[in-house]
Amino acid sequence: IIPLVLYCAAVLGLLFHAIHCFVIQEPFDKTEEYSGHSTEDDDFSVSTLLEKANNNLGKSFGDPLVLFGDIAVPSGLGNADPCTSRGCLWPKASDGNVYIPFTISNQYSTRERDVITNALNTFQRTTCIRFTPRTRQRDFVDIQSRGGCYSFVGRRGAGQIVSLSRQGCVFQQIVQHEMLHALGFNHEQTRSDRDQHVRILLENVIRGQEHNFRRINTNNLGTPYDYNSVMHYGR
Repeated sequence: IIPLVLYCAAVLGLLFHAIHCFVIQEPFDKTEEYSGHSTEDDDFSVSTLLEKANNNLGKSFGDPLVLFGDIAVPSGLGNADPCTSRGCLWPKASDGNVYIPFTISNQYSTRERDVITNALNTFQRTTCIRFTPRTRQRDFVDIQSRGGCYSFVGRRGAGQIVSLSRQGCVFQQIVQHEMLHALGFNHEQTRSDRDQHVRILLENVIRGQEHNFRRINTNNLGTPYDYNSVMHYGR
């Protein structure tokens, strides 16, 4: 069983603004082999799965600039967190829920679509987040199989791509991880208070990749540091 955490009393806006969420733990059931990866991959951490799937990311024409392992950055921005320079809040409805329209590319098999939709449904069990199939909404999450696993941080407007490559990204914990980026969340180990909880050994980091481990001035709203978060990279 892989613990998956959505523990956050946080605000989905400039880093964390306005939506209260709670802890969940979800088992990821091992099933038969999917295209591009096998169930043995379920035993790897989120960070290991991302590293494997994104090994060649950025080498193909059209791939976005990706920092922090899986965070897409708009062209011209030297900042891995576009929420700091503009509003990225997904609006709250009058009933207190936050509805996120989404589409899923027809690139995926029925089984892969089930993995994705089941992962999206885990949010509504214990949070105010409701992923709903898009009808005519202007802003939505466009889930496609591109060159790896990545997402922009927060709401960008119109159709924003979340890439879940069929070659290594269609796992429940990876879907949750990338969708949390789309909601406005950064990696747990980049929290403003991370140095009180973890030690980053830069001597073990690949040269030139040190920027992926910088701290971000996040608003943690008093929530405890979570080593088991689906947003936390492994050691």
